[in-house]
Amino acid sequence: MIDQIDFSKLEITLSNTKKKAAGLSIIRLILFFGIFVVAIVGISEVRLLLLLLPILIGLFVYFILQFNKQKDKEAFLKELIRMRGDVQLRKERKLSAFDSGIEFQEKSHPFANDLDLFGEHSLFQMLNHTVNKGGKGKLVSWMKSQFNPSTAKERSASIRELSTKGEFLQSFEALGRAFIKKEKSKDEFYKWLESSISFKSWLFIPMVLGPVGGLALLIGTLYFGMPFGWIGLWILLGGVFLATVFKPLQEAAMLMPNQGDVKTFAFWSSLLVNEKFQDTHLKTLQHAFKNEEIEAPKVLKSLEQKTFMIQNRLNLMYLIFNLLFWTDLFLWWKLILWKNKNGKYLNQWETSFEDWQVLISLASFSKEEKLSCKVEWLDGEEIKVENLCHPLLHPNIAIGNNFSMSDSNHIVLLTGANMSGKTTFMRTLGINMVLANLGLSPFAKSFEMGSFQLFTSMRNSDNLGESVSSFYAELARIKLLLDTAESGVKVFFLLDEILKGTNTADRIMGSEALIHQLYAAGGKGIISTHDIELSGLEEKLNYLVNKSFHSEITDKEIHFDYTIKEGPCPSFNAHKLMELMGIRFNEN
Repeated sequence: MIDQIDFSKLEITLSNTKKKAAGLSIIRLILFFGIFVVAIVGISEVRLLLLLLPILIGLFVYFILQFNKQKDKEAFLKELIRMRGDVQLRKERKLSAFDSGIEFQEKSHPFANDLDLFGEHSLFQMLNHTVNKGGKGKLVSWMKSQFNPSTAKERSASIRELSTKGEFLQSFEALGRAFIKKEKSKDEFYKWLESSISFKSWLFIPMVLGPVGGLALLIGTLYFGMPFGWIGLWILLGGVFLATVFKPLQEAAMLMPNQGDVKTFAFWSSLLVNEKFQDTHLKTLQHAFKNEEIEAPKVLKSLEQKTFMIQNRLNLMYLIFNLLFWTDLFLWWKLILWKNKNGKYLNQWETSFEDWQVLISLASFSKEEKLSCKVEWLDGEEIKVENLCHPLLHPNIAIGNNFSMSDSNHIVLLTGANMSGKTTFMRTLGINMVLANLGLSPFAKSFEMGSFQLFTSMRNSDNLGESVSSFYAELARIKLLLDTAESGVKVFFLLDEILKGTNTADRIMGSEALIHQLYAAGGKGIISTHDIELSGLEEKLNYLVNKSFHSEITDKEIHFDYTIKEGPCPSFNAHKLMELMGIRFNEN
């Protein structure tokens, strides 16, 4: 299906596919009425016409399969075209149409709550190309995971290679979007696959007897004058044998995955085994589907066919065949054979598909954003970035910043005027660190960092349900940071406007004490504050450096350049901002 598609002519291919599907539908309808007419005329008048029935039924089934292939192709093409629109929306940073992942927001997490990883206009909306619950959950766990340079390097190599395979990335995502619709849990099905079930040996007799005897009775009745009553007796006899497998087949039908899930897995495995990879990690992931022991595409295609048959056993056409030829026995035997031979692989494959979904999401993001910055993981406690930008800001308006902290510089005190960019810069640094940990290229010209665990405290809010004030919430957050640092973890922290919920004197005194304690615990990071008095600590503490964001005030406007500068902020703008908002100050 995919091999026949020209990705540069999707609209034309879709139009041709629709026309072919419409033609096949008409042929299918003609054959259906032909079968009906031949059956009526053959039974009532010309028995020899009944010899055409097997041929007509075979053609009918063939054209049904061809029609279904064209409808699958049509669904696939529609998703490819929709995905083009999604790419454009992401480029323009119009993210409201995408899943926000707000349910994954977690206040107690070391950094997820403060860096716009989830929610409206979030990194999750930019990254997420997964198509089912398992893939989405795996992406979330990677985004929230502790920083691990070795894992990041391994993922980075995989992402770099995948990002060069545009058609592969699009095909993988579009297949999932086309066929995975309403998911259901597979946990019970996996338990069923692990259970001990065997095909009773005595059932081989009716399994073989059913089609042979049914066909003989049908021929005898139609051509040799046997009474129709024999067919009735045959159906009653068959009911005894069919009853032995009716309940287990129904239970299997209830437990089996949705047909769309299995169809997607079959397509995905075929796509994976036919792709060539150079990266070691990608080859390892591919090996689960492409090895000497088993051929995943055939196994999954076989499961797709069985799922379709078992879940559609109660339609009229199948019921007639089942009553005459006892086909449920054969279906149950084939299912047991598949289960005992291949059932152990399915759970493993689904887990592997989740990894592929995440890697393809990250590679698609990297390709769409044309990311190329290589992360240098340092042995020391350093960080150095050049032209660092926020990934959620439109590239046309994002302003890059250079920033560095040496081994000896443990704390940056960040001061600045209101709305000058302090918080945005801290979030820019934090979210790019998350990108680096995912194995992605940060939005920067260069990016070097040591092996830290990120910890933030920016959005501490009150909780009426728990009778917790925002100030208490911030203190609890800071305590967690101190406990983490004192436990020996190398923490890189981002603390925004610390202790803002108390009076100036206590805030300055508490902030100074916290700075001493963070350094003593081995912490490293940035603290933003409006308390310019704290900037004097640079003269007393050799591990603290002042940096700042400035604003330029004119008669009626305040201008910002959003560029970080050395030293403390020389002036603040709260007074002017309040004037611009209509607050009049008494000159006296």
